[in-house]
Amino acid sequence: MTTVEEANYALSKILDADSQKNVIELGWIKNVRVAIPRSIITLALPSYANPQRDRIVQEARKILLNFSDIEDVQIELDNSAPQVNDENKTPQLQSIKGIKRVIAVSSGKGGVGKSTIAVNLACSLSKLGLKTGLLDADIYGPNTPSMLGVSEENPKVHGSGNDQRLIPIVKFGISIVSMGFLIEEGQPVIWRGPMLNSIIRQFLYQVEWNDIDFLIIDLPPGTGDAQISLAQSVPIAGAIIVTTPQKVSLQDSRRGLAMFKQLGVPLLGVVENMSVFIPPDQPNKSYEIFGQGGGKLLADENQLPLLAKIPIEMPVVSESNLGIPIAISHPDTKSSMKFKELASLIQNKFKS
Repeated sequence: MTTVEEANYALSKILDADSQKNVIELGWIKNVRVAIPRSIITLALPSYANPQRDRIVQEARKILLNFSDIEDVQIELDNSAPQVNDENKTPQLQSIKGIKRVIAVSSGKGGVGKSTIAVNLACSLSKLGLKTGLLDADIYGPNTPSMLGVSEENPKVHGSGNDQRLIPIVKFGISIVSMGFLIEEGQPVIWRGPMLNSIIRQFLYQVEWNDIDFLIIDLPPGTGDAQISLAQSVPIAGAIIVTTPQKVSLQDSRRGLAMFKQLGVPLLGVVENMSVFIPPDQPNKSYEIFGQGGGKLLADENQLPLLAKIPIEMPVVSESNLGIPIAISHPDTKSSMKFKELASLIQNKFKS
């Protein structure tokens, strides 16, 4: 039976690309356990070593699976790994071929309509004549394909191995990539950090993006691996924080905003979704059914602009269920006009 000592010795063959010290000596792989037929290890990378994560994970799996009695390798993440403040060890951000600017759409919690904002912003940018991409990075709950009516599509793949490239699905002038294309409807995605990081990098760097002016990334809610992996891999031009008018929802939004500040990601501002409800039979009236002031308060607290206040209108729900965003189906509604204004703000912000 494979022992912990044998597993540690084998894993010590994995080296840091810079210092050439091994990962056991550095403490990047620790708590190695062997419970045949499974081996469990803890990955504790400092921030500057995150670009090596995929390689280290792959090598560790390969090494451990070479033992005849180990059939499964489980990798846990230690988020308390020491962060080294060394200018020479700062992760190098890697630009994406075929993409000019990346805009992240984020929220501290689910249920605030973040995906609705991301989809309609992408549509509105496209309508302005800008080449637009949409990356659904919400790996655990990918719903942009259904919101755009392309959930039954199967993207093509060219090449093989490291040269493999995914061809985005195009709808409403938007190049779309989502985990939803790769799994069956209703199938859960049960992944830990390293696998999550790997698929996001593939969606960024192994996609045939074609001269995109703006790539809108719909991030999962919260402040987890997806956000950190993205911020430490890609030069993000700016992040938009989505919240609702309810002051009770601000606690989560503040965490998301603080995370981007800590990661050094520029913040474009705040979008308040579900600002008011506009009844279909009385379009001149509006009701603050979710309270008021949450978006402005969050923006003012952080000296950021309140970019838009998006109302709730019935077509937002009904047309979205049919796979047609309101920015496309009802361009003259107040919601669509707000999305158009938001897109114009983003366009003007980055005019050279």
